[in-house]
Amino acid sequence: MGRKIKSKKFHRNRNKEKHLRPGGGRHSYDSRKKGKSGRNFLSIIKPDEVRLGTGAARLLEGIGVPEPMPFTPDPFQLQALEAIEESDVIVTAPTGSGKTWIAKEGIRKLLAEGRRAWYTTPLKALTNSKYIEFCEEFGEDRVGILTGDRKINPNAPLIVGTTEIYRNQLFDALRSGSSVEVDLVVLDEAHYISDDERGHVWEEAIILTPSRIRLLLLSATIGRVDLLAKWMQDVRGVTVKVIDRSGSRPVELRAAYLSLNMKFLPLYDERGNFNREIK
Repeated sequence: MGRKIKSKKFHRNRNKEKHLRPGGGRHSYDSRKKGKSGRNFLSIIKPDEVRLGTGAARLLEGIGVPEPMPFTPDPFQLQALEAIEESDVIVTAPTGSGKTWIAKEGIRKLLAEGRRAWYTTPLKALTNSKYIEFCEEFGEDRVGILTGDRKINPNAPLIVGTTEIYRNQLFDALRSGSSVEVDLVVLDEAHYISDDERGHVWEEAIILTPSRIRLLLLSATIGRVDLLAKWMQDVRGVTVKVIDRSGSRPVELRAAYLSLNMKFLPLYDERGNFNREIK
């Protein structure tokens, strides 16, 4: 008798069983496995076993919840809101400085006037987060979401979606001879325009957006913003205002790590070198 040949379906199922794990990736380990090789380091940490290494106390100093204070917009935020009335706007400012506030207030004004807005992000996770945030801010009945996975309330006056979905709507409108019913489009994380693989999506979204629609671009890391503004003005025929809030971050970054011997250490020592304390 010849060898038994197992079906392709059997091999596919065995392959899934062997490689696909709850962690996500094909080669992720299964955190439910017993034994040393399957233990998740973070799951076995006991807070009372963690020791502070040299410089850790200084790193943690001052961290906490600040006292509540009345909100006062920064001048760059007010400048951006004023500029978006008549021109496209590019806001470049460090993370945590309040770029989203500009978008929220611009959207709030539009919704009060019975107009419509789109808020785009490059990532589905960020889009989902903004959808929840805007539902709380403006009400679920006024907010929809469009991604490759979710389609909720697509006729809402405010749509949160990925940049690809917005670009696709522009293509659909172009093919059908219709128009995209929106008055403001926010392109969050606009520095993706320089991405080698996905940057064309942002270019196409900017080029295909009718000039009657205002564009608000937000980014913390966009480079050569002057060249981007000139290009946008050339392809759209709309004045572009650059709002540059340069300077230090309002929310300071502090880098640290937990060593295998349970020591909490600053990533860099006082001389600026990688911290290699091991005792």
